[in-house]
Amino acid sequence: MEWTGLVKLLSLLSRGALTSAQLFFYTLIFSLPLGLAVALGRMSPKPWIRGPFKLYILVMRGTPLLLQIIFVYFAPSFMLPEGYRINLDRFVAAVIAFSLNYAAYFAEIYRGGIESIPRGQYEAAAVLGFTKSQTFMRIILPQVIKRILPPVSNEVITLVKDTALVQVLGISELFRVAKNESSRVFSTTPIFIAGLFYLMMNWLVTKVFHLSEQKLSYYQ
Repeated sequence: MEWTGLVKLLSLLSRGALTSAQLFFYTLIFSLPLGLAVALGRMSPKPWIRGPFKLYILVMRGTPLLLQIIFVYFAPSFMLPEGYRINLDRFVAAVIAFSLNYAAYFAEIYRGGIESIPRGQYEAAAVLGFTKSQTFMRIILPQVIKRILPPVSNEVITLVKDTALVQVLGISELFRVAKNESSRVFSTTPIFIAGLFYLMMNWLVTKVFHLSEQKLSYYQ
């Protein structure tokens, strides 16, 4: 491949990588807090609250993300009554689908972390006069964050690679751009370069989580 062609290819792949990165960050912004809310609902002692959250987690984890992306994009324009139909932007639909899907996985990770904290810590906090919300925010949550970082990092790394699924909606993310260029020039070079982009992004994610674990090491 000529130098000018390589520069053009890198420019195109960089734009695709930017779209993938935007989807990645928006998904994390929405799914991480949503996952905590779902986890707390899933742990509710009241069956009428706990039941719907359990069903939500089952559906989100039990069906393919690709199917969820298609459903979120097409359902509002076909399943709603006439006059209430919504035509979602493709990128917005992708963010919604990814956020709902990953929130379910994060919820189970949060739940495992919260339930791993000894019950005695809640009782000790109550003796010291802490309210339930103060106990959770000041004592429990910091420890939970430390414990769940490794499994959360695994999901986040998977998220980087899953962004390729939005090509089903025709969004020009990294892999779609690479595939189109590969077909145009009859070469697998764009695909391999896209793989290096994914590797670089996941290296950055791994580095961030590693540094986060080191900063929270005082909870050991």
